[in-house]
Amino acid sequence: MQTQFKRHQKVKLLVTPKEDDVEPYADPPQKIKAGMIGKINILLPNGRYHIKIEDDDGEEVAYVAMDEEQLEAVD
Repeated sequence: MQTQFKRHQKVKLLVTPKEDDVEPYADPPQKIKAGMIGKINILLPNGRYHIKIEDDDGEEVAYVAMDEEQLEAVD
């Protein structure tokens, strides 16, 4: 399987994820929306990416499952 992104690569969310695809980590949970930056955590067996979303301080906010088409590489 050919993948576009590598593990730990920074990516930008192009769309707001569905509530079912978000695993809140912070307390209280934060709203995850398009434009947020995250890092590829793992490639899931179904071909989706598991993304770790961090806040400005580098603290984990949530994990999100996204399709390759919903992500954009960030330098």
